[in-house]
Amino acid sequence: MSTEETSRFVRLRVELVLEVRDESEVTKAALRRVAGDSDLPEAERAHAESAVTEDTAEALAYLVDPFDLVGEVPGVELQQASWSSERIDYDPDSPEWDLDRDDGEDDEEEDGIG
Repeated sequence: MSTEETSRFVRLRVELVLEVRDESEVTKAALRRVAGDSDLPEAERAHAESAVTEDTAEALAYLVDPFDLVGEVPGVELQQASWSSERIDYDPDSPEWDLDRDDGEDDEEEDGIG
């Protein structure tokens, strides 16, 4: 039997590119989220506050939660998630940012495969 026929697990990959128009608003929102997290131990809270204050990408990673993305989807339960954020150079006109192509598509074409 193939994996599609036997596995109930699906890996969903999502890539987002966000334009930060107001870093202070992002930081404030992340600090509010940290302050409102009653399950966060004090030592971790201090580390989280420092991280979101020093780096807007960290603040976004704290605000955007994969659990929130699928929590209301009927019939599924999130089993595992990981995410990260980083500052990038973004050019929407560059072929590198063509979201309609599969990852590695250029590599295969350059190697003479595909």
